[in-house]
Amino acid sequence: MTEDLPELRASDTDRERVAEILRDALAEGRLAMEEFDERLDATYKARTYGELEPLTADLPVAAAGGPAPLSLRKESGAPTPWADRIVSGAEGSAVGLSLMGGFQRKGRWTIGRRFRAACLMGGGQIDLREAQFAGPEVVIDCWVLMGGVNIVVPPGVEVDVRGLGIMGGFDAREDGTPGEPGAPRVVVRGLALMGGVSVERKLPRAERRRLKEERRRLKDDGRKELD
Repeated sequence: MTEDLPELRASDTDRERVAEILRDALAEGRLAMEEFDERLDATYKARTYGELEPLTADLPVAAAGGPAPLSLRKESGAPTPWADRIVSGAEGSAVGLSLMGGFQRKGRWTIGRRFRAACLMGGGQIDLREAQFAGPEVVIDCWVLMGGVNIVVPPGVEVDVRGLGIMGGFDAREDGTPGEPGAPRVVVRGLALMGGVSVERKLPRAERRRLKEERRRLKDDGRKELD
């Protein structure tokens, strides 16, 4: 689909998605700092999909699911099939650390089969709504001391919460909700000491926008009928 639209103008959101992939590649050691700087500079200067595509074409996230900015289905609100989001063999991001600060993993990224989140007097956010998965099951180990980790999953993903809270807790409200056929399974475990780990389920932003626009359209149609 995207090969036919190389001259389509790229948006700021498209450029930010590419930048996020490049940052993950730098953190994982796939890009040297000099090459990262060159690609990031080219990203923000790019005007079309055709200019953005080569910047991530040789990276695992891009190879698995296509260059981030060309995911037109996501912009239209149409969900990406689960089979396209489970990338067997990919390494993905594996670590999130916070020491009196914070970390975020969100947007278009790949979570490894095992992800370790450690927070000491800080917080972390792991947003899986637009993420790809390195396998049909991923395990998130959370080690929290006087801090917190917030995990956001999209509808359809099965969640299994096994963590232990001491003067803190693990939010298990989404635990046991059946997953959709072919959807990944997310296991959350670890220890929260005077801190907490929360798991919440939210629609992807594009889907929320689509539903909002649909409600607005229905409301406008209702007004026209009354007129």
